[in-house]
Amino acid sequence: MTGNPLRVGLVGYGLAGSVFHAPLIAATEGLALDTVVTSNPERQRQARAAFPDVTVAATPDELFGRAGELDLIVVASPNKTHVPLTTAALEAGLPVVVDKPVAGTAAEARELAALAEKRGLLLSVFQNRRWDNDFLTLRGLLAEGRLGDVYRFESRFERWRPQLKGGWRESGDPAEIGGLLYDLGSHVVDQALVLFGPATSVYAETDIRREGARTDDDTFIALTHAGGVRSHLYVSATTAQLGPRFRVLGSKAGYVKHGLDPQEAALRDGLRPGADWGTEPQELWGRVGVGGPPSGGESAVTGGGEPVPTLPGDYPAYYAAVAQALLAGGPNPVTALEAAAALDVLEAARRSAREKVTVTL
Repeated sequence: MTGNPLRVGLVGYGLAGSVFHAPLIAATEGLALDTVVTSNPERQRQARAAFPDVTVAATPDELFGRAGELDLIVVASPNKTHVPLTTAALEAGLPVVVDKPVAGTAAEARELAALAEKRGLLLSVFQNRRWDNDFLTLRGLLAEGRLGDVYRFESRFERWRPQLKGGWRESGDPAEIGGLLYDLGSHVVDQALVLFGPATSVYAETDIRREGARTDDDTFIALTHAGGVRSHLYVSATTAQLGPRFRVLGSKAGYVKHGLDPQEAALRDGLRPGADWGTEPQELWGRVGVGGPPSGGESAVTGGGEPVPTLPGDYPAYYAAVAQALLAGGPNPVTALEAAAALDVLEAARRSAREKVTVTL
């Protein structure tokens, strides 16, 4: 890419802004982190320390007042602000990247998509887990036909956090759009839809397990896809023994993968994309096979199947695609309409859990 880099304004410098967006923007050719918006004095100090050349603003209005000096707005603020801030940015004539979930409802997501289309602007949703190492590896296995026809897809994003951390993500106020269903659930549902296509029915169980908790912290979602695959998706903060991240069962073989992609931990530790980014040691590779003879039934843990090298995770690919879309007309890496389809599922899951019914889409 040639010419001046696109100037990026980042709204929010909490976990999403400081750990994910700011480092990835700064590492992307064609993009330059210009402004960070946060009203928190400590976060302002952290932003200046990490990026000495950045401008720090206290309010989004300060940012939008300089709309003519910017080329892209990234919304990484609390969930309840996603729709108003994205709307304001689009109306100011600026392309937008917004963190997941793009909105609280699918209808709102589609309204944002329509506004972006009307203005002729990019609106992209940050679904970084499409570039997890295990997800990229599984997509490759499916493309190669290694598993045959997939019957069942199990995906777990589990943690052991018995103590509440506080903050809006654990608030019981519906306006905050908190809870694991919309947080980690946004990831596992999006991945299932990318892999196996649209869902036709949704069943869910949402529970509040921890003392003092006000929103779901232990949730299960079952999807039936139009192509016949069944997805069982687990998100939890109360899992004392973690299950496999993926367990995929097909007509030829199964794939079992334990452990989380290493990129989030690396970013939290202050590491930045470079050589060997997103790689993991061989002992963490997943296994493909049939689990031994019919009478044996060995698991991946006890040696069933063969190890499959895990492809490197590649979060930087998301912002590289955003830059390519803006500078050279490349495709939007994650559209708001794709995010709306995932929100259709999340809304159906919430209704299913509340009414104890299976919801047809």
